[in-house]
Amino acid sequence: MTTENINYQRIEQAIRFLEENFQRQPELDEVAEKVHLSPFHFQRIFTEWAGISPKRFLQFLTVDFLKGKLKESKNLIDAADAAGLSSQSRIYDLFTTLEAVTPQEYKQQGSGILVHYGFHETTFGLALIGVTERGICWLSFLQADEEPRAELEKLKTHWHNSVFMEDGELTEKFINRIFGNANSKQPLHVFVKGTNFQIKVWEALLKIPIGSVTTYQTIASTIRSPKAMQAVGSAVGSNHIAYLIPCHRVIRKDGILGEYRWSPARKKSIIGWEMAKVS
Repeated sequence: MTTENINYQRIEQAIRFLEENFQRQPELDEVAEKVHLSPFHFQRIFTEWAGISPKRFLQFLTVDFLKGKLKESKNLIDAADAAGLSSQSRIYDLFTTLEAVTPQEYKQQGSGILVHYGFHETTFGLALIGVTERGICWLSFLQADEEPRAELEKLKTHWHNSVFMEDGELTEKFINRIFGNANSKQPLHVFVKGTNFQIKVWEALLKIPIGSVTTYQTIASTIRSPKAMQAVGSAVGSNHIAYLIPCHRVIRKDGILGEYRWSPARKKSIIGWEMAKVS
């Protein structure tokens, strides 16, 4: 495990501890001890990662704060338009375009598609990325105790009949664009395999600006299927391109962050990190 990944695991552990003990507001010394670091070292690592202190970071994850953010972004399209007009809110965002497989390709489950893949350290831990000539077709985060081969099997199952080739040199360029300098004029292109309904949901997710959150109900209304909240939840959970298709920005209407395919703690990390960027 690299230093970067060890540091992220410590940050995630600290976020869990701070949230579990939020009522009594633990001191920095106690949090640092929990992750086996000196207070100075922990504060430095966390601030370098988030840009703000751990206590300030946790404020972004409170129910009251998140409820307020939900009120700000009830209409996804309006929120996206407002973000487009604001130089500050879009400066850290990634411009992502989406292409879906054709109905015939969907039936063939990726037959004839060449997928280059690689494992890389990111801002949010170890990730697996898959890339085709038509765009990024997979991005997932690994759990701390997960074997890379098990995650690779998920990619191979999703793109069942494709050809797979490890190429870390190629995929590292995409990882650097995603988690490096997001202020790029060149959009990132994603290539997805899903049903028509899933694709509608994923396209709606791309309209949620960084630093914003929305609800499953709002997504359902945006795609003109207001009664299909359960199906929307399923489609959000089926997203196979983490972070770029920002399913982490969908939370419960009561301000609770809820589940996340790549762990609830990672969802907290990403949302807090994004809100710190635009605060």
